[in-house]
Order: sequence, then structure tokens, then C-alpha cells
Amino acid sequence: MTTGFAIGLIGIALCVLLCGVGSAIGLYKTGSAAAGVLGENPKKFGKVLVLVLLPATQGIYGFIIGIIASSSLGAEMTVAQGWAMLGAVLPMALSGLVTGIFQGKSAVNCIYAVGKQDSLGGKLIIYPAMIEFYAILGLIISIMLIAVL
Repeated sequence: MTTGFAIGLIGIALCVLLCGVGSAIGLYKTGSAAAGVLGENPKKFGKVLVLVLLPATQGIYGFIIGIIASSSLGAEMTVAQGWAMLGAVLPMALSGLVTGIFQGKSAVNCIYAVGKQDSLGGKLIIYPAMIEFYAILGLIISIMLIAVL
């Protein structure tokens, strides 16, 4: 028989996993693009580093939600409470997956642009950072939902 604890645990695991997958895919894309740019001009390392690392934040957000939600888990949780926990972590899980991937894609194009023109480095960070905003919304909503459990 499925317990509330198991359902809540699955939700938390999915949140951490999906956010990590989104970050890993985004980082794969940005790291690959940066390797190409740096192969031509290693002096651009500092300018592309922040763009490369942006998709990593979704994995961190998922980990934070995992820690916060784990403190609310209990062996005596009802099935309804387990489903509530799963629902509470879903905003972060889904936004972390999707924004990690798309932020990586956006940052890749910015990395290529920095490769062509150094002066764009500071200006271009705004484009992938706008995608970050939606990951932050998922983080905030999940924290608020966990708080009411």
C-alpha cells in the first residue's frame, strides 16, 4: 500500500532530479559552446564563465527545495499529505527542468556573440538571466506551498 511518506519522498526526489537534469543539459550546452570560443581565444575565459554557469542555479534551487521539503516529511503522513507534498514541489521541479535547458540554449548564443565581440559580455547576460526569473518564481512558489503543509 502506498503511504503518504512514499508519495512525498517521490515528489522530493523528482524535484531534485528534474532540476539537476535541466542544469546538466544547460551546462553541457554552455560548456561546449565555451570550449569552442576559448579554443580560438583563451583570453575570453572570464567573459564567458558567468554565461556558462548560469544554468547551474536550477540544480541548486532543486536541492534547496529538497532540503526544505525533507524537513516536512514524516513517516505518519497521510496519502493526502503526501500528494500535497508532491504538488508543492512540482513548480520547482518543472520550472527547474525547463528553464535549465532553455537558459543554456540562450546562454550558448550569448557565448558565441562574446566570441565575436568582447564588449558584449556584460550586456548579453540579461537574456539568459530573464529565463532565470521563472526558475526563481518556481522556487518561491514551492517554498510558499511547502510552508503551508
